[in-house]
Amino acid sequence: MNTVAISRPTVRRTDAVVPRVRRARLQDAPALHALSLAFVRSGALRSRGLDHYLAHAGRFLLVTGAGRTPVRGCLALGDEGDGAAVLYNFCVEEGSQGQGVGGALLRAALSEAAGRAVREVFAATTGGGALFRRYGFHPARPGRAPAAWVNALDPARGSAVLARLL
Repeated sequence: MNTVAISRPTVRRTDAVVPRVRRARLQDAPALHALSLAFVRSGALRSRGLDHYLAHAGRFLLVTGAGRTPVRGCLALGDEGDGAAVLYNFCVEEGSQGQGVGGALLRAALSEAAGRAVREVFAATTGGGALFRRYGFHPARPGRAPAAWVNALDPARGSAVLARLL
């Protein structure tokens, strides 16, 4: 009895490309603002005017599409002092969700926070926080998160505060 080996063609997944994260620039502010609007309408994000994005563009990490495609996702990292940082304005456009954009942004933000000697990172989410939990975030104990940041959260949105030690 003869056995014949059949070779299988190599399957290349073009969607397996890791999204490239970069620091936002001032000229990205209008695209950051535009991306956030759908999330504001859904209640997932607090409304911020274009002036916020212009003033704080350097806090944002973003992923853009190929060529000059608008921003596909963004995340801001704010330093709260005393070894604490907060993640905010985390959004990924609907067509890019599930493609690694959020994970790439979160990994980049955590890496940057570690490089700043941050000991703990906080995030607030109106959803279940599954992505945050996959990256080691857990519900924050009351009083642990920076008070000024917690006090700025809108209680009507029902946000859960999560934390991760670095």
